[in-house]
Amino acid sequence: MKPTVSTTASKAVAAALAAGLLMFSAAGRAVDLTVYTAVEAEDLKRYADTFNEDHPDINIKWVRDSTGIVTAKLLAEKNNPQADIIWGLAGTSLLLMKAEGMMEPYRPKGLENLDPKFYDSDPVPSWVGMDAWVAAICYNTVEGAKHNLEAPDSWRDLLKPMYRGHVIMPNPNSSGTGFLDVSSWLQIFGEKGGWTYMDGLHRNIARYTHSGSKPCKLAAAGEIPIGISFAFRGARSKEAGAPIEIIIPSEGIGWEMEASAIIAGTDKLEAAKTLMDWSISRKAMEMYNTAYAVVGYRGIAKPVKHFPPETVSAMIDNDFEFAANNRKRILTEWQRRYDSKSEPKN
Repeated sequence: MKPTVSTTASKAVAAALAAGLLMFSAAGRAVDLTVYTAVEAEDLKRYADTFNEDHPDINIKWVRDSTGIVTAKLLAEKNNPQADIIWGLAGTSLLLMKAEGMMEPYRPKGLENLDPKFYDSDPVPSWVGMDAWVAAICYNTVEGAKHNLEAPDSWRDLLKPMYRGHVIMPNPNSSGTGFLDVSSWLQIFGEKGGWTYMDGLHRNIARYTHSGSKPCKLAAAGEIPIGISFAFRGARSKEAGAPIEIIIPSEGIGWEMEASAIIAGTDKLEAAKTLMDWSISRKAMEMYNTAYAVVGYRGIAKPVKHFPPETVSAMIDNDFEFAANNRKRILTEWQRRYDSKSEPKN
């Protein structure tokens, strides 16, 4: 028996509705984007939420660790990438990965608004910078007084015998801040002088941490008088009421930029490009500027509370190519000389 016209029409309508629902479901489904980062863990939700205000259709799946660990993970995954994009990793790490052919070149919208030192110089850049973090000493005034310590004014001050056992700094193999310190000392004091300086500093070090922010957190908590860390963490701790001073050493301070890049071969390329575009937008840069005094977008940076006024002027003329090209050699030598005081890895 042949179906009636009304039955045939009903089936056609039902099929059309089903197809429409499928298309709606596919269009409405968020894209999951795997994002590797070394951004401070407490900021990840804020970053994702602010991005999703403009792009609710892209779901950020964070994979977060310290700079050295994220860098090592990415290099280990070179032939089988697990990330779609990097959002917030040291520029020197991205230079290293660019040399390995791991980046998908892309010129994000609005690139002309950035200071040129905040992006790759190739016509189609492989990486783009966000902001800069700077080295600093976190000095606990209460613990310092308890141990009859003077507040240090310079990097060389930290070699004084009074500080023996009272200083903590990050391991450069794990921490981008630690590598920033080591590579900047080799530039400030020269290659030979830098290692001589670190030999002297090592005598006063209580231990090396595997996190760049941990030395300042420990100083803020009163567990150590002096933590070599970065100014952002010091400002956050001081704002929370910790009795610390943020000291910018007189010889100058090393610095590093946080940068982003698309991983070559991602099957989420359009979503990754959308995040890259947004990562250098004015809105994103104003978000970074709530914690970082230096951002890539020209002319919008405002002073950050508790950052010493001399912070920006003390930033050295950092040779990122030197740091990236010599990274493996520097880390191997540091490991040979000083790793005996590193805390156990989790």
